[in-house]
Amino acid sequence: MPARSDCLLGALLAAAAGLAVLALPAIAQMAQSTIVTVPGAPKVGDPPEASNMRLVGYNDLQHRAAYQPTIHHQGNRYIAYIGHHGGTPEVPKPYNPLTGQAEFNGTSIVDVTDPAHPKYLAHIPGTPGLYEQGGAQMTRVCDGKTLPKGDPDKTYLLRVFGGKSHEIYDVSDPAHPIRIWQRQGPLNDTHKSWWECDTGIAYLVSGVPGWRVNRMTEVYDMSDPSHPVKIRDFGLPGQQPGATGPVPEQLHGMISLGPQANRIYFGYGTDKGGMLQIVDRQKLLTGPKEPTPQNLLYPEVGRLVMTPWNGAHTTFPMPQMRIPEFAHDSVGAVRDIVMIVDEEIRNECEEPQQMVWFVDVTIEAHPMVISNFQVPAASGNFCVRGGRFGSHASNESMAPVFYKKVAFISYFNAGVRAIDVRDPYHPVEIGYFIPSPMPWTDKRCIKLNGEDRCKIAIQTNNVETDDRGYIYIVDRAGSGMHILELTGAARAVAGLP
Repeated sequence: MPARSDCLLGALLAAAAGLAVLALPAIAQMAQSTIVTVPGAPKVGDPPEASNMRLVGYNDLQHRAAYQPTIHHQGNRYIAYIGHHGGTPEVPKPYNPLTGQAEFNGTSIVDVTDPAHPKYLAHIPGTPGLYEQGGAQMTRVCDGKTLPKGDPDKTYLLRVFGGKSHEIYDVSDPAHPIRIWQRQGPLNDTHKSWWECDTGIAYLVSGVPGWRVNRMTEVYDMSDPSHPVKIRDFGLPGQQPGATGPVPEQLHGMISLGPQANRIYFGYGTDKGGMLQIVDRQKLLTGPKEPTPQNLLYPEVGRLVMTPWNGAHTTFPMPQMRIPEFAHDSVGAVRDIVMIVDEEIRNECEEPQQMVWFVDVTIEAHPMVISNFQVPAASGNFCVRGGRFGSHASNESMAPVFYKKVAFISYFNAGVRAIDVRDPYHPVEIGYFIPSPMPWTDKRCIKLNGEDRCKIAIQTNNVETDDRGYIYIVDRAGSGMHILELTGAARAVAGLP
């Protein structure tokens, strides 16, 4: 690694020594479980494993299990909004030194204007509960000057309130967020929503009572963030109230390309029974709203049904890609591509391996898988390191710096992987970064003969990028946020100096 990364690693270890006292109760209780050390696996104090990527900055996120980071260029600053899973049995409410209080995991707000020195600004507590039963996992951010009816001097955060509700905050002063709206009425669950900043239309992953799944779609007009208006409910036929027969796998999330492209890409299933659904946005917004089978199918223009072994966690569209190999073909030189990322759920390879799929959706009625990407388990002995090994999510920024050139995939104990996607028929890994565990990294366990056998392993959960070319990875086991950049040949692929 370059000298700068070595110096930063030393600073992190020094910080770990100073902060470890806060983690001692958790470490003491962790010792009551059977913790197995894997020979050759990374341990606290080891340098990261890296190729063509290097560490720029780090924040411990108050040791909170992290899910989704959103990086927003806010005025003359860059602010990271990080959604969190709930706490652990050992530490259900991590300590917030800014308030002097123990708080249920919610949303971290971090100034990353200087990526080498990120500054923690605020924590918004979430719902009580452990792991996915608590916290506030999802974040989306829009400027009021972009929203049709927003205050041009304000910035707004849309987040979930655990599995109970959706909320909007005024984060114009990110150090002092103010809640301005909360969805009323019960929900069975929430998850990874999408907010179009230029129109204000939001697609909320919700569990509306009466629906046969805990995650479907509520469509809202949030062009005025203080007064959102619900437009409709949406899901797959068979999920709606009153339906009978088999229930299709529930929604995970969606990505909209907005009114110009007029397409939304929904992903159903997480690690099994996956489906990519391609939806006509205008028909969804203006078509008949009563959730009958016919009305639910009306906006659909195509779907790809995956195997029972794989899910569709992230459905990332990359339209209008020029394929060099097809440059001289009479038709088809430009293709519409969707990258589907599965999510590995179980620890230590106890389920079919989840990976990344590239789908040609140029002919929308007939999507076809054209390639895949996976990290070989043997390349790092990943199935025995502990925790999950397999894909989870991709970056979702469409800023030109990386879009349609380099994709970043969070891969749990295999860190983050950088993929050259310029030819989606032949994706190639060009870099990776695997942090080492921190003293407060939470254990990950499997059952053996009815007993927990646990290991300490990094669990890179999600990844996002900004328009400057920095990469942000956050950890499901509470290891913090690492800010990275490409180096060497990988940097050249992205066209960075």
